[in-house]
Amino acid sequence: MRAGPSQEEIRRHNLGTLLRHVHLGGPTSRAELTNRMGLNRSTIMALTADLTAAGLVREELPKDTGRAGRPSLVVRPESARVYVLAFDVGVDRVVAARVGLGGAVLDRRETTHARGSFDLADLVATLAGFARQMTRKTRADTVCVGAACAFSGGVRHSDGYVRFAPNMGLEDVPFGEELSKKLAMGLPVAVGNEANLGALAEHTRGIGVGCRDLVYLHGEVGIGGGIIVNGQLMGGMSGYGGEVGHMIVNPGGRPCACGSRGCLEAEVGERALLEHAGRYGEPLGRDGVRAVVEDADAGDIMAQDALHRVGNWLGLGVANLVNIFNPEIVVFGGMLREIYLGSAAQVRSRVNTGSLIASREHLRLRISALGDDATLVGAAELGFSQVLDDPLEVLARLGN
Repeated sequence: MRAGPSQEEIRRHNLGTLLRHVHLGGPTSRAELTNRMGLNRSTIMALTADLTAAGLVREELPKDTGRAGRPSLVVRPESARVYVLAFDVGVDRVVAARVGLGGAVLDRRETTHARGSFDLADLVATLAGFARQMTRKTRADTVCVGAACAFSGGVRHSDGYVRFAPNMGLEDVPFGEELSKKLAMGLPVAVGNEANLGALAEHTRGIGVGCRDLVYLHGEVGIGGGIIVNGQLMGGMSGYGGEVGHMIVNPGGRPCACGSRGCLEAEVGERALLEHAGRYGEPLGRDGVRAVVEDADAGDIMAQDALHRVGNWLGLGVANLVNIFNPEIVVFGGMLREIYLGSAAQVRSRVNTGSLIASREHLRLRISALGDDATLVGAAELGFSQVLDDPLEVLARLGN
């Protein structure tokens, strides 16, 4: 029979929980933390004192509340002092950011690149160079508590190994290990699939805050998916869960980069849309997709037909996901924001005819609230995960 948690384990849990409240909710009064955590005032005071001494939060008097009596101190995250490095590696661009505790983007670097030009050494050198530029500008008392990257491909969660990235021409790449070496900061780099991290971001900071069950669909060249079930990200046994882009919706249909045919990605992705519109070879990426949507809205018949066809397959894919996961909300991110807005009627029609009434009766279809930064925000949240789980232990390990 397992013994109950020790007092120290309870304390560590409470420290992490309080810090998470402040990190995700912003400045929060002691009184509100008492209500949220169900602890007494003296315990909250002791926990905030520990976190303040560690330099993770600070306490200050609130602005005029207009109420009589002694005001409750407000607990704020030390955003300028405690930060993570967040990276986003997509098919067309790479982004690096320094993100403070509480989610504030303190600094940012971004560059585009030609498709199919990825070289591991060049990629990690670019990201590490961005990181050095940003960390050079920090104060002497700042501390980096984590580093994480959203990657457009299948990522083994145990070690950040990119097993497959067909739209980038990469496979079996020890990305996390190599970036950690190049950063030379003594920090491991956590790596996650970009759609999984997009789902995490929308769940914690975006349109899905408060939702227990969420499906996030992310579009670049291909389609990825992230699934939140009962408040938890569904990663699968090794981290490859959520590869909804390779769900076959049209057997024998368009060829997919994965080697199959008729995958959701092949029928809905950028290439399918642009080819149906007679535009493949013109501007690719989000600019090309946006141009089709804008022209369809202006009356272009080929653009309208392309969106109708792609929206039909997208709706079928969503209907399947609704039947399987019964989500409260389906969020469209990346280029799928534009595609959904241009084909919402077809998507909704397919969902209504292809999913169970009981599964869709409370369903909401929405575009990402975090826009192009959803995956970067998710990477930052992954980077903060360890310090939010055990704040003082992580700082002790880093020598702070």
